[in-house]
Amino acid sequence: MRKSTLKIAPLGLILSFAIASGQETDSLSVKNAVKAATKNDVGIKTVTNSKEENNRNVMLNAANNTSPRDVNIGLPSTVGGITILENDLPVVYFFWPELPNKTWRQSVGLERTGLLKMDQLANTMGDLGFAVNSYSQTGTKDFKLNAKFTTSTFGWLQGDVNVSGPISKNGWTYTAGAFLNYDPSTYKLGFARNVDETNIFRAGATKYFKDDKGKISFLYKYAESYGVNNYALFQYGENGKVTELENFKIGRDSYVVNDGMFKMKDILSGMDYWGKVSGDDNRNTSHNFDILGNYLLDNGWNFKFSTRAHFANARMANIVPLSIINADPSAGYTIASTGQAYSGLVGTQLALHTPKTPVTNIAGRFSLNKQIGDHNLTVGVLEQYYHVDKFTSNRSFFFQTVGAQPQRLIGPGTDADGFYGYNLGGEYHSGTENKISVYGTDEWKVTDDLNLSYGLHLRHHSIDGEFSLTPKTVGFSFTDPSQFNQINKNFFQISGSLNATYNISKNFGVIANFLYTEENRRLESYSQAFDPNTDKIKSPLGAFGVFWNTDYIQLISQATYLKKNNNLDRYNLVNPSNTTQSQNVTVYYDIQTIGWTTDFVLKPFKGFNLHYLLTFQNPVYEKFNFNAFGTDYDYDDNNVLGVAKVLMEIDPSYSIEKWRFWASFRYFSKQYANLTNALYFAPRWETFGGVSYTVNKNINLGATVINFLNQRGASGTINGAELITDASPYYGRLLTGTYIMPLTGQLSVNFNF
Repeated sequence: MRKSTLKIAPLGLILSFAIASGQETDSLSVKNAVKAATKNDVGIKTVTNSKEENNRNVMLNAANNTSPRDVNIGLPSTVGGITILENDLPVVYFFWPELPNKTWRQSVGLERTGLLKMDQLANTMGDLGFAVNSYSQTGTKDFKLNAKFTTSTFGWLQGDVNVSGPISKNGWTYTAGAFLNYDPSTYKLGFARNVDETNIFRAGATKYFKDDKGKISFLYKYAESYGVNNYALFQYGENGKVTELENFKIGRDSYVVNDGMFKMKDILSGMDYWGKVSGDDNRNTSHNFDILGNYLLDNGWNFKFSTRAHFANARMANIVPLSIINADPSAGYTIASTGQAYSGLVGTQLALHTPKTPVTNIAGRFSLNKQIGDHNLTVGVLEQYYHVDKFTSNRSFFFQTVGAQPQRLIGPGTDADGFYGYNLGGEYHSGTENKISVYGTDEWKVTDDLNLSYGLHLRHHSIDGEFSLTPKTVGFSFTDPSQFNQINKNFFQISGSLNATYNISKNFGVIANFLYTEENRRLESYSQAFDPNTDKIKSPLGAFGVFWNTDYIQLISQATYLKKNNNLDRYNLVNPSNTTQSQNVTVYYDIQTIGWTTDFVLKPFKGFNLHYLLTFQNPVYEKFNFNAFGTDYDYDDNNVLGVAKVLMEIDPSYSIEKWRFWASFRYFSKQYANLTNALYFAPRWETFGGVSYTVNKNINLGATVINFLNQRGASGTINGAELITDASPYYGRLLTGTYIMPLTGQLSVNFNF
């Protein structure tokens, strides 16, 4: 299992890193170069900030209902991509073990949501990628009620409400809200109704200062959430095509063991215990306290502040398929629940569990902003403190039948309950990280034709904690304090960007962009039994292109180069010579990608809007080599897993009177599904469509269809097949992998008073 959460694919939308301006517009900023994603169709509110782009379908996720969509930057998951910010601070300091969607969801409890561009994330956070930038609904001077109810053809129930208004005449106001999500997804588990259960409650008070000087808000948020991952079972064929089985419908059937149970050995105490992938063994809870606001100083500087104390108890439970073998009657498998002899297809599963792990994050951002002549200046300080108390990842393996709602098996090498390999490759780390940064940005209108935007971020990053170099062999648990090793690291990191736009004519111009970020290892990098390479991780990005803006078309086209060195990834590899053997391997590698993106919005007549995006790219691995099962592997110049070389997005919409009709078509060329590039998935389309109707100024109805072409193929990677070099023996074999949601209808009702 690779540590990833919000899956990031290629560099198709890198163009929003650019700021392209014309004489009559401050910036193109791509907010006018993509389809409008309004609250009527995808449930997000828009912003009008040149540092954000508001017209991208960030919330249209083809894999699930819980996370933002993929935003493409040419890197695979875990090495770049989406950061989720709330009130200018990350909703979680690091996604492992607390996933962002366990404490944050798109909600009417958010005043606005947009997509922060890559240069702004580099300048203000020092990080690489895009960011969903959201702001909590604070108290309002007038009564305001927002509510939304969502359901689907599979029984999804989501209720979302927020109310705000005045408390007194001296400027005090209130806000309160609740988000309740009960999502069975599109398949039936054998042990629970819901694949995702999330409850978020908000409350707060806001004080408005006199003479419109600003405001200060005191906000509280409580969240609890669990989620269950599913995988598809399919038959792999030539040309990357997959065939759905008669007895297993992709996206409609569950490949999670039918009781949802797992057995573990606690890596700290050595005690055996049972757990379940739904409910309390997988439930994350958190308390969030925010103080934020702004104050306009007498000298014209706007002082903005946002502080947070975040306390969580993180838990995670996952079951990941590794391989499928065919066992004859002499192999000795029996069904665990009945003792009945079993022969046929057997699935090898890896269970991972992180018990209750306290997590603390204290963060604050303080900035000053002022327009001085032709300069829009911002200077700020960012502080992030993080503590995780004794993170562990306990592990075990088991066998199960192959089919919908499979049964656990007892087999060769298992204990009486059907489990084996306890804590092989288990993880542990504990300690503190601290990041203190200073940064500055400037948007400078040099002349009527030339605009510069630039920024610099300086950061000190320290790590203080403990890990263990003791190999995590089968049955391992900590019995001796000397097994712990200390960590004490200090790093200095620089990030920043420089963007330039030049108008050759009133409507046509050129853009040039450069972005650079640095980082070093995090505390999480020490969770395995080795001292990780702490060399600096550098990510330079450069782009050059043109833009063209008229009343009917807004177009941008540019070429981009991106490189990231010293990436670290962990793989649970299966021996291609013996599929019952697995090994956890850590790999360091570089990634390089070049691409060309063209993006335009066409408005040929009133009410009609067409957004089109086309990207060509070639992301490849460099210095990618390791040893597994006594064999040396070298994958230099191999194509990056799960990243398409050609991307296309077509987003038409039409509005007439109270109606709005829209669609979104996304094309992905073939995507490699294993490290050797021998296995791949055929090209695919992801499709969305919908209609919304404004009943009156207070009520809006919306209907959305996901995957209306009803594609049933797989995507992502193929579990257990990372080292396969010859695809032909796999033709006709049953494999497992991730997939897009099947045909799903959703209905929503929005209330705004």
